[in-house]
Amino acid sequence: MNANESAEVFTGNFTQQEPIPEEAIEAAVAVMRSGRLHRYNTAAGEAGEVALLEKEFAAYTGAKYALAVASGGYALGCALRALEVQPGEPVLTNAFTLAPVPGAIASVGAKPVFVGVTEGLVIDLDDLQVKIAETGAKVLMLSHMRGHIVDMDALMYICNGAGVAVIEDCAHTMGASWEGMPSGRHGLIGCYSTQTYKHINSGEGGFLVTDDEDIAARAIMLSGSYMLYPKHIAGPAPEVFEKIKYTTPNVSGRMDHLRAAILRVQLRSLDSQVDKWNARYRVVEDGLRGTAGLALIERPQQEHYVGSSFQFLLLEWPDARIEAVVAACMKRGVELKWFGAPEPVAFTSRYESWRYAEPQSLPESDRVLRSIMDIRLPLTFSLEDCATLARIIREEVERHHLA
Repeated sequence: MNANESAEVFTGNFTQQEPIPEEAIEAAVAVMRSGRLHRYNTAAGEAGEVALLEKEFAAYTGAKYALAVASGGYALGCALRALEVQPGEPVLTNAFTLAPVPGAIASVGAKPVFVGVTEGLVIDLDDLQVKIAETGAKVLMLSHMRGHIVDMDALMYICNGAGVAVIEDCAHTMGASWEGMPSGRHGLIGCYSTQTYKHINSGEGGFLVTDDEDIAARAIMLSGSYMLYPKHIAGPAPEVFEKIKYTTPNVSGRMDHLRAAILRVQLRSLDSQVDKWNARYRVVEDGLRGTAGLALIERPQQEHYVGSSFQFLLLEWPDARIEAVVAACMKRGVELKWFGAPEPVAFTSRYESWRYAEPQSLPESDRVLRSIMDIRLPLTFSLEDCATLARIIREEVERHHLA
């Protein structure tokens, strides 16, 4: 089609989340009226909103222990400290991820080592084996970036065989699973985010889950429990803390009752929210299938994903033509994010942008990263909205592909 004034325009807002449920607002108001916002400021015999949230999140994921913290990024750093990662130690992570992941590694003085990405937008298992052998790394911080889950059975076979501890970054996969196992439960530690654009919304916040009592105890002490760890009803027994309470630093990052009250209500409806996201995802997928010049990400059957965002590839397209697609879609109200942009924009960036890490060469991954297009799918969009934005993307991609 030719661009003209009669072209369809999308009017949705890509950063507008659903309102906080009324029940959650009432719970938050009750906390504010109590004046007891700090997680350890509880009355006699009272568990408190944070401790109850931790218990409920542990049950939801099937983990023995859960810790609620100030952010998903804090959870990642806390996980590394709980594993006692040392300064200068290599830590593996995805080349395709967001800045808080290598940032967490750098925050403990460790060295990020980037592992390649496939056209399925998951970590390259062949490159993972090479990097394990080359570096001797004993920790992998695995990012399920934009909700794409690698073959977790194959990954854990590799890592278990090499003695590599896996921390799962589940910022984009809360509510997802692989072969029925919740995301975050294959590795030694799972980390989650409750930032506004994630699957339950407290503005900022996060979780750490594990089945390992020593890791759980260290994480709780690190988060700023002082000697109040018996108040963690989703934590290990008090005697586990005796071994580490004098040697574990306080790196405070607690969640408060206000955010926990908001999250407890949302957690109860997470699975139904996932169904709504996936319905929207499938509308966009159906609308883009067969578009000339555009490659979809085919999801494996073993993966139960959360389609809160959508990605596609413009493989082998020159930068100028991709920029033209982005500009044309934006003119029609569709906000595409390009992870291949030479300069970081908003949350999009590539591994070479993180210059606190040593320079690394990943030419095969560069080809993929250069082509990744991303779009948010908030639940404030209707199914009809999703069909509209898919039509606009299809028209602009085909128009520029043939130009």
